[in-house]
Amino acid sequence: MIVGTAGHIDHGKTSLVRALTGTDTDRLKEEKARGITLDLGFAYMPATDGAVIGFVDVPGHERLIHNMLAGASGIDFALVVVAADDGVMPQTREHLAILDLLGLDRGLVALTKIDAADPDRIAAARNGIANALLGTGLEGAEIVPVSSVTGEGVETLRARLLRADRGVLAKPAEAPFRLAVDRAFTLPGSGTIVTGTVLSGHVAAGDRLRASPSGLEVRVRGLHAQNRRAERGGPGDRCALNLVGEGVGKDTLRRGDVILAPGLHAPTDRVDVRLRLLASEARPVGQWLPVHLHHGSAEVTARVVLLGDPIAPGTEGFAQLVLDRPIAALAGDRFVIRDTSAQRTLGGGRLLDLRAPARRRRGPERLAQLEALALPDPAAALATLLSRPPWQVDAEAFARDHGLGPEALAGLVRVGGVALSEETAGRLVRDLLAALADFHAGNPDLAGIGMERLRGGLDPRLPAPAFRTLLQGLAREGRIALDGAWVRLAGHEARLAPVDEELWDQVAPLLGGEARFRPPRVRDIAGLLDEPEEEIRRLLKLLARMGRLHEIAHDHFFLRDVVGEMAGIAAGLDAAHGLFSAAEFRDRLDNGRKVAILILEFFDRHGVTLRRGDLRRVNPRRLDLFPREAGGDAAPAQPGGESSPVGRPDFKSGWGRETVPGGFDSHSLPPVRRGSA
Repeated sequence: MIVGTAGHIDHGKTSLVRALTGTDTDRLKEEKARGITLDLGFAYMPATDGAVIGFVDVPGHERLIHNMLAGASGIDFALVVVAADDGVMPQTREHLAILDLLGLDRGLVALTKIDAADPDRIAAARNGIANALLGTGLEGAEIVPVSSVTGEGVETLRARLLRADRGVLAKPAEAPFRLAVDRAFTLPGSGTIVTGTVLSGHVAAGDRLRASPSGLEVRVRGLHAQNRRAERGGPGDRCALNLVGEGVGKDTLRRGDVILAPGLHAPTDRVDVRLRLLASEARPVGQWLPVHLHHGSAEVTARVVLLGDPIAPGTEGFAQLVLDRPIAALAGDRFVIRDTSAQRTLGGGRLLDLRAPARRRRGPERLAQLEALALPDPAAALATLLSRPPWQVDAEAFARDHGLGPEALAGLVRVGGVALSEETAGRLVRDLLAALADFHAGNPDLAGIGMERLRGGLDPRLPAPAFRTLLQGLAREGRIALDGAWVRLAGHEARLAPVDEELWDQVAPLLGGEARFRPPRVRDIAGLLDEPEEEIRRLLKLLARMGRLHEIAHDHFFLRDVVGEMAGIAAGLDAAHGLFSAAEFRDRLDNGRKVAILILEFFDRHGVTLRRGDLRRVNPRRLDLFPREAGGDAAPAQPGGESSPVGRPDFKSGWGRETVPGGFDSHSLPPVRRGSA
């Protein structure tokens, strides 16, 4: 058990800890000279069964609240110290408010200096303490009279602490390791040492961890737990870790850091919170209020963004904290905010969402999510989140930010990193199949619906990678078929009307074969077949919507496989020479310069090629728009590639509808010399 002292300056906190443990926690020369505690002090007292009770002695001066807060993180039991001759004082009340904001509900009050007060004064002090505890988590706490000078009551207090130690609930040991650093220093022959309270998990010599938020990789050379050399430290222990690693030193580790399991390293500088404003405040919290945020042993300046109505004194509400620098935290952690002058505590609460959005943060849907996240039990919060829009969570992020293991996500449907409830996943699949059936009924001549159009019409709307994973799973089950960027039911096949099929049989040979890179235009095809130009144009545009053709330029159609082959040829030139010219591309196609330029402009518009003056390079991430399916010497199609949705009325990506950097337009990049980067 870790006991933290609290109380007004000069009420005898340090003397009381010395009487209980025999240790003077004032270790600094200035503390000895001035007779007051300036920084955190630590002491230990033997408990039953070989256990040890650790003490964190905090300063009581109003200007040293930041040090008090650094020590209060991670304590299990509060030892509130009130001098009988003074009674409850301003820092007594502020310390009590801080303990309440940190969620501490286990503790007792030591009524010190009873040797310096008469019975009436002691009785008055008792009444004042009882009143000060009203409405806090320590309401009704036992008051133990004690004198560090005469020793009266010290053994009684010791017995109460030993009894409390036996009643401490074990903290979850299976959670990932976290330790909030409150001291960092070096020792000759040992190197860098950090001390702090283990918030969760276990640590042992040899463990490889991280210092967050910096991300510095560290290894535990050795450790002490509860002031004893140990092989292992666990939840609730005060530990000293001897850390080694590249860059590790007293200048790279500091109070406020958290030493943690590598999987937990994900610093944040924007957090949604449930904020309670102390009743002692004179006015509500204002928008964009500057504050000092205290979390664990860290202190950082921040701004408060209200997510609803102003938070009045004595009430609470949702807010967002925008931090000036990142912190290492977990959802559910407690925090305290103080004013920028560091003169008073304003309030505090719980961290809810470490990946808070910067936009659309006040909408009804978002506030409903925060209501779910405010539930104290992560399992209940997760279940509630999945039962309301957007019906999904980032599985890995939720588990990491709540310090949960994989078992917390058991029973959920995982789709590409997104977690859904079984009910939502089933509904999504049913809606998806119904949407495909409706589309086919209204568009029997189209091969399928665009993937983005399909995704945008479903609820929940999965992220694109997760949606692709879902579609691939349904395709493996044989329930749908994927044709590049288009999706269709497995049994659907787009067919032309018989009269169109007969005409296409005459047109198709003209677009393929040796002349596939320079096919005739609509006017030329109409003349060759003695058919109306409008009829040829109608047929070819229909086939483009079906995905069998691409319209490179007005009335200039190429077979889909041929476009993939030409994209592969461009990729081959890029691989061989880097930047390539239109003339080189023309020569590889054995084509005219004008047609080659039209083809390259088409690729420019869709991001497959990027122009650099008179030269071009290939963007390999866009090659899957035009996978190669024909033979020849072109580069192979990218695995898992998509056929081009260009020209389809349901194509929503935006490519081809706006200027692409590097194309034939005012956004073209400046020319570069051949072979330059």
